Amino acid sequence: MPRLSVNVDHIATLRQARKGVEPDPVAAAVLAELAGAAGIIVHLREDRRHIQDRDLRVLRQTVRTKLNLEMAATDEMQRIALEVKPDIVTLVPEKREELTTEGGLEVASRVPALTDYIGKLQQAGIPVSLFVDPDDRQIAASKKADAKWVEIHTGAYANAREEAERGRELETIREAAKLAASLGLRVGAGHGLNYMNVTAIARIPEVEELNIGHSIISRASLVGIERAVREMIGLTGSK
Repeated sequence: MPRLSVNVDHIATLRQARKGVEPDPVAAAVLAELAGAAGIIVHLREDRRHIQDRDLRVLRQTVRTKLNLEMAATDEMQRIALEVKPDIVTLVPEKREELTTEGGLEVASRVPALTDYIGKLQQAGIPVSLFVDPDDRQIAASKKADAKWVEIHTGAYANAREEAERGRELETIREAAKLAASLGLRVGAGHGLNYMNVTAIARIPEVEELNIGHSIISRASLVGIERAVREMIGLTGSK
């Protein structure tokens, strides 16, 4: 069964609403780990709308499981990653006007540039994952670019309103995960997963990690971080 990594960005979103010091995403990360999370995820965005540089550096000193830094493929973020040394970097597309990351990274048309970018990180001992749509071209290109992981974007599945549509999207994700694993890529999945739709994704054999943030933090606002994480682990069978 897959491991659960928890994204604590939205704890920082709440803090930044007042530009204050609480709630602290570092404290949330500690509680998530105590509840059984196998990793912590943060997205250091170029506009610093939620996670701040200080958060990342303190988390690097605090996280005892696996620290996953989501970031755009920019020179600034590469420099920060090489300095902080997270356990893994996930490259994601980033638009300033979006509320959250929408859609997977365009890899197929950028293989040479991404290969060089990924190489500099992996030469420093930081494995790289690419956040991609469940599309054969993007997954094959991720292998060509020498990524070690892909995180399959589950947004279309999560947003499907009709059962038939959801079933089609689930099958697309299943096939993408099979292809990625057959190419030697390790497989994660995330975006829009919640307590109602996660179980089917968790049952895909090739998926090693589930990366979930908004749903857990939303639930935590009502019942607390530890209970929210434990409830998600119970649904997914996470190790």
